[in-house]
Amino acid sequence: MSERHGPALVVPRTGGSDVLVVEDRSAPAPGRGEAVVEVAAVGVNFIDVYQREGVYPMDVPFVLGNEGAGTVVAVGEGVEHLAPGDRVAWAMSVGSAARYAVRAADTLVTVPDAVDLETAAAVMLQGMTAHYLTTSTFPVGSGTTALVHAAAGGVGQLLVQMVRARGGVVVATAGGPEKCATAERLGADHVIDYRAVDDLAAAVREVAPRGVDVAYDGVGRDTFDASLASPRRGGGVALLGARPGRVARLDRRRRNPGGSLFVPRPSLGHHLASRDELEWRAGEVLAAVADGSLQVAVGGRYPLEEAAHAYDDLEGRRTQGKLLLTR
Repeated sequence: MSERHGPALVVPRTGGSDVLVVEDRSAPAPGRGEAVVEVAAVGVNFIDVYQREGVYPMDVPFVLGNEGAGTVVAVGEGVEHLAPGDRVAWAMSVGSAARYAVRAADTLVTVPDAVDLETAAAVMLQGMTAHYLTTSTFPVGSGTTALVHAAAGGVGQLLVQMVRARGGVVVATAGGPEKCATAERLGADHVIDYRAVDDLAAAVREVAPRGVDVAYDGVGRDTFDASLASPRRGGGVALLGARPGRVARLDRRRRNPGGSLFVPRPSLGHHLASRDELEWRAGEVLAAVADGSLQVAVGGRYPLEEAAHAYDDLEGRRTQGKLLLTR
């Protein structure tokens, strides 16, 4: 068998998007419990940025990318649930942005026939994030009122839909009329253009006088005070990713005026503790995509050679929906 090789997106040293380089790399044969996947598309995520910048320390050089989808081309010993030709997707597995990726087989899930590989790559990480936020961090049920910041973004769009699907009420915030229209189209009950109001917390309280049950905040510094001021007594504020970590350290006393708020900073890795949990979360997300009840918006497709542009667009919040790196 000839050696497989192809382009890979490499971080040779920590820094900005300008450090990214594309190199030709060989894919080793799969070891025991592994599979080699020919990658069709890779999701662009903030976790990639944190790893590239060194916020999440990594040994350099390394291949970027934590999420993708493609076709299995080889499996190693002990892999019984996959075979060459299977369409698979994954998340939280660094080294994804390459023509060929070697993955632990137990991190791969089968993609339903009704879901194309680009859509699967676009929904795995953010879809399972929205899933654990609405099922585990603060379980949403009938009548739950949720504040969703950046509602036109990748996670935000999925949160709006999942909260509504579980019978909840969505108060969405977004920047500008176009993004607000996206949140409204996806089913948000109330939409606030945070650029058009002087007091975001007061605007939230106008539509949710008793306070929201939970605020999902993936923005951080610009929305954090409003998030703390918006929940009801005993409500929650879920901080997403590392960008919210760049707000000032939270003084415990700041929670008390809001009524003993629950303020976790959950992560997807902690919610994929077993194969069963992965299959549950990924299965429900992909099934919802397959039956059309969960819409996944791809906001941009970029070849590996334009990856720096993709990450600049992500960090600058210049797009809506999910960004992908494609072949």
